Amino acid sequence: MTIHWCGTGLSAIPGLRRLIEAGHEITVWNRTTDKARAAVGDLTDDIHAFDIDRLAGMLRKGDLVVSMLPGDWHVPLAKLCISHQAHFVSSSYIAPEMRALDEDARAAGVACVNEIGLDPGIDHLMAHHLVADYTASPAFDAGNDLSFISYCGGIPKHPNPFRYKFSWSPLGVLKALRSPSRSIRNYSELNVARPWDAISSYTAPLPQPETFEVYPNRDSLPFIADYRFDPDWRIKDFVRGTLRLNGWSDAWADVFAEIETLEGASGDARLKEMSDQFWAENAYDEDEPDRVVLCVSLKAERDGKTVWHKTYVMDAWGDARGTAMARLVSIPVSLAVEAVLNREIPAGVSPAPHDPKLVSRFLDEVDKLAQHLQVVDHMA
Repeated sequence: MTIHWCGTGLSAIPGLRRLIEAGHEITVWNRTTDKARAAVGDLTDDIHAFDIDRLAGMLRKGDLVVSMLPGDWHVPLAKLCISHQAHFVSSSYIAPEMRALDEDARAAGVACVNEIGLDPGIDHLMAHHLVADYTASPAFDAGNDLSFISYCGGIPKHPNPFRYKFSWSPLGVLKALRSPSRSIRNYSELNVARPWDAISSYTAPLPQPETFEVYPNRDSLPFIADYRFDPDWRIKDFVRGTLRLNGWSDAWADVFAEIETLEGASGDARLKEMSDQFWAENAYDEDEPDRVVLCVSLKAERDGKTVWHKTYVMDAWGDARGTAMARLVSIPVSLAVEAVLNREIPAGVSPAPHDPKLVSRFLDEVDKLAQHLQVVDHMA
């Protein structure tokens, strides 16, 4: 069985190197072979310029394709895999077009695993663990009021005036700022057109508690079912969101104001212009450490009194191993690859696994990637 790893961008390398070093048979595909050789040429010479037709000619039943390419490649590659009875893994969110492949994937006996990077990915694993822990606890009662939050952010370890630094093109960050979000706050659905309209403050329970700015991201509501919440449970709050350094909203106020005015082709052109400027002014310097903070929390209340409350808190930063972002995105991908090859993940389109054995094993590996990872019991 061959693993075809497509894409050797900054966030792909640690997981790819881990699989090669573990002795798996791997073919590396990248748009530019020079960049791929610079990244893993010391470990393998099985490197090709990415071409989906050429890949199709080499793909065999039982092989596995990893897509660390831009998002519009995931569905074509997953379709290719299904037609060849090969498996597929990606760190990206499951698009509706990907979800629509579920029946065909099951029929072909093909696992298409997505959402197994950092966010989405590690956050899912933490959520599954917390929900299982809560439902097994004496405090569990279907009548409790539940509050769930998940906040993740890549931030500079050494804060700059812009309160943010970019490890790849800022265009994605700018486009995300134009996206609406849906969450639950105080028992009601909260719909927000722009992130800056819903910024609030969150204190992360780190060894030295630290306060961040947070806001809802995308549509949180489908994850209620993904996290195995019973439809009858009473949900007070449910939000998956983004975490930023304090002062971020002030530093970006002019950016927000301009983004609001951009429309059509000229607006897209201006976004690209802004992206290039931000990349020039606020990219990470070589060997400058990045930082990732992730907090996932579940709280249960009865008659207004907290009866169960635990929070997963992770703090990781760049070190001699490279950036925190790269290892936290790509190592979980590599773990999912091995789980699929070991037949531990069933056929069909799925996000990060909820199987308790895999959740536990993957989180044990994540613990080695972060400088700080713990479950805080707020009731202790």
